[in-house]
Amino acid sequence: MSTIPTDPIWIDQNHQLAELCERWRGQGAVAVDTEFMRSETFYPIAGLLQIGDGQGCYLIDPLAIDELEPLRALFQDPGVTKVLHACSEDLEVFQRWLGVLPEPLFDTQIGAAFAGLGFSIGYANLVNTLLEIDIPKGETRSDWLQRPLSVPQKKYAALDVAHMLVVYGKLLKMLRETGRVEWARADSADLVANAKAVPDFESYYLKLGSAWKLRRRELAVLRRLSAWREREARERNRPRNRLIKEAGLWELARRQPSDRAQLQALKDVPAHTQVEEGEALLAEIQVALAEPESDWPERLDPPLGRAEAPMMKALKRHVRGIAESLALPPELLVRKREYEAIVRSGLKGGAFELPPRLKGWRFELLGQGLLDAAEQQRSSLPDEEEEQ
Repeated sequence: MSTIPTDPIWIDQNHQLAELCERWRGQGAVAVDTEFMRSETFYPIAGLLQIGDGQGCYLIDPLAIDELEPLRALFQDPGVTKVLHACSEDLEVFQRWLGVLPEPLFDTQIGAAFAGLGFSIGYANLVNTLLEIDIPKGETRSDWLQRPLSVPQKKYAALDVAHMLVVYGKLLKMLRETGRVEWARADSADLVANAKAVPDFESYYLKLGSAWKLRRRELAVLRRLSAWREREARERNRPRNRLIKEAGLWELARRQPSDRAQLQALKDVPAHTQVEEGEALLAEIQVALAEPESDWPERLDPPLGRAEAPMMKALKRHVRGIAESLALPPELLVRKREYEAIVRSGLKGGAFELPPRLKGWRFELLGQGLLDAAEQQRSSLPDEEEEQ
C-alpha cells in the first residue's frame, strides 16, 4: 500500500489555485474541509480551505486568494464528487464565501452510518476505525484567521483531508456490498438542498420551544420580533443572541411593553439590550399589535402527551425492527420530529401523512409500515372535541 501524502502545501496565489482546480476537474473525487471563525459574527468567516486529491494536501488561503471562479467551477462540476465529513457548517462557509455549494457531495459521516459504523461518528474515529490511524485534534479551537498559521495548525489542517479519499473508497465498497450507496448519496444531497433553502423569517418563531404556550395575539408579537432578529442578525453580521436571547423574545411577546419604563421591568431583557435595541423592539411590538386579528398566527399544538404515547411507541417499534435487521441506528432512518409529524397529521381525524424526507427511498423501506402502524393505533388518540 502506497504512503498517503500528509505534508501541507500552502496555496496563496490565484494562478496556483487555477492550475490545481483545472487538474482536479479531471478526477472523480476530491476531499474538502474548511476551518473558520464565527464567535463574533452571524456568518462564518473562512480561514482556510483544505483539498486533498490523493497526491497532496493543499491549504488554500481565503485571505489571499481573490479569483474564485476556478474554485466555483470545481464545486459545480457534476463529474467531480466533493467528499466532506459532517459538512453542514462547511456548507455555510461556502455559501457565504463562494456563493455556491459543492455538488455532487458525499458526506462520509452519513456514509459511515449507512455502513453500520455508528450514528454521527467523528472524523478522527472514522479514520481510526477504517485505517487504524490516529489523527490529533489539538488545534480544533485555533485562531484560523491569524497569519502566518503555525506549523502545528497546518499539519492539523492537512490531516483533515489526507486520508479522506481512502476512507471514501472504503465506505463505497462497504455500501455497494449492502446496496446502500444511493441512500448515502441521497441523504448527502439533502444537506445541499437544505442549505439552498431560502430562509423564511416569518416562520422563525416556530423554532422557539415555548411558543406553544402563547395566545394568538402574543404569537403575532413573537413572530414579528423573531423575524426582526433574523433580519438584523444577518444585516449586521452579529450572532442572534447578541441582539436578544430567546427568553427575552418570549417575555416581550407575553408582556408587550409600550414604553421604556415597561421595558425596563422585564428581567429577561438585559440592560445593554434595552439600551441598544429598545426603540427597535418597542416599534416592532407596536407594528405587530396593529395587525388585524385575522392575520394573527394560529395557536401552536402543545407537545405530545400521554394519549399519543402508544402511537409513538408503535411507530418507533416498527422502525427499530427494520433498523435492527439492517444493523443500522434507528435515528438514521427516522428523526424524532418525523415521528411527531406523523402522529400530528392524524390528530384531526384525517389520513396520516409522512414528512417529505420519508417519501423518498425510505418509503419503500418503512413508509407504508409507518402509516399502517399509525392507523392501527388511531383509537388511542383523543378526538378533536376531547382536545378542546
